[in-house]
Amino acid sequence: MAAIPRYRPHAGPILLSAGFRPFFLGAAVWAAIGIPSWLAVYSGGTSLPSLFPPLIWHVHEMVFGFAAATVAGFLLTAIPNWTGRMPLQGWSLAVLVLLWAIGRAGVLLSADIGAPAAAVADLVFPAVFLGVVAREIVVGRNWRNLPMLAALSLLLAGNLLVHLDAVGIADTAELGNRIGVATLLMLISLVGGRIIPSFTRNWLTKNRPEVSPPHPESRVDHAVLGVTALVLISWAVAPDAVVTAWGTIMAGSAIGLRMSRWQGHKTMREPLLFILHLGYGWLAVGLLLFGLDALFYFLPTTAALHALTVGAIGTMTLAVMTRASLGHTGRSLVAGPGTQAIYALVTLAALLRVLSPFAGAQTMIMLWAAGASWAAAFGLFAILYGSMLTRPRVTKRDAPI
Repeated sequence: MAAIPRYRPHAGPILLSAGFRPFFLGAAVWAAIGIPSWLAVYSGGTSLPSLFPPLIWHVHEMVFGFAAATVAGFLLTAIPNWTGRMPLQGWSLAVLVLLWAIGRAGVLLSADIGAPAAAVADLVFPAVFLGVVAREIVVGRNWRNLPMLAALSLLLAGNLLVHLDAVGIADTAELGNRIGVATLLMLISLVGGRIIPSFTRNWLTKNRPEVSPPHPESRVDHAVLGVTALVLISWAVAPDAVVTAWGTIMAGSAIGLRMSRWQGHKTMREPLLFILHLGYGWLAVGLLLFGLDALFYFLPTTAALHALTVGAIGTMTLAVMTRASLGHTGRSLVAGPGTQAIYALVTLAALLRVLSPFAGAQTMIMLWAAGASWAAAFGLFAILYGSMLTRPRVTKRDAPI
């Protein structure tokens, strides 16, 4: 995601001058609020005014609330680079953000407003956003990124299935949530597979020219993407099938092989780059753990699932959000102490959540510790990067954040 070279003149709030600004900030705030709220419900301390069962609400809001906002921020920033068209700004962007916020309120208050009203409130944003992205890709003739339309369509379909369950039409909430998670993981596999070796090659060329660069994209990468896609479809549709278990082991191993070609271990001195490799690595670990658990009862399924969600999705979203925010606001691509603290906190959250089933009587303490680390990571992003996202692009390089 190179810096966009041009914008329309924008006299309104700086927050609405580029898509990454409101959506990254909104995603971080919602992530920091959502997990402690879920833990409060899970521990029996409170309840939510939602018709969704607590676990369904938790997954839904992390997938179709928090993660969907990060996807929106990423695409609204990347698509102008892909197409050469002007980015969405001003009131058009404000309407999109408002629709996303209405969706969050609608799901949260669904017990008060009713399931049909909540469904309408929540589904308008992904439907409108799909239309916006489709227009930009088609008008810009950017056929290479048509898979993004497929991904957004799947997110919309998964969200719809969750609401059909809430309305009482079909028992499809868990399927819908799995489709959402699988789609996000496939986006990580696809987009991460583009940007990570590219960023790594550029950094190694400049800072460690003696190190061989990542292997260029080849049939190996295409094969890994194909296997990963098939396995994620199998997991979404039939998570308990034996073929899914073996498939996840195959996909996890294949992703690990793919990563070994990227020279990630040579980038540890650059946190802003190494965190991308770490986030992608959680994808391989989570898939391997899922298969090992299903076949050999290696560990509780929740551990593997949270390696994929807290580990892969959480880490990759923060890695992209920090890097894009720095670059697109004119700042140096350097991870200062605050940014490194964000990375450490989300990594700690993933480790604690994966290990929590082994804590015995201390499981709830581990869960709260993991939740606190997650909330601190995204809360710190909102605090440190919030001022950056609400202020004009700088012309003078600031000290690393």
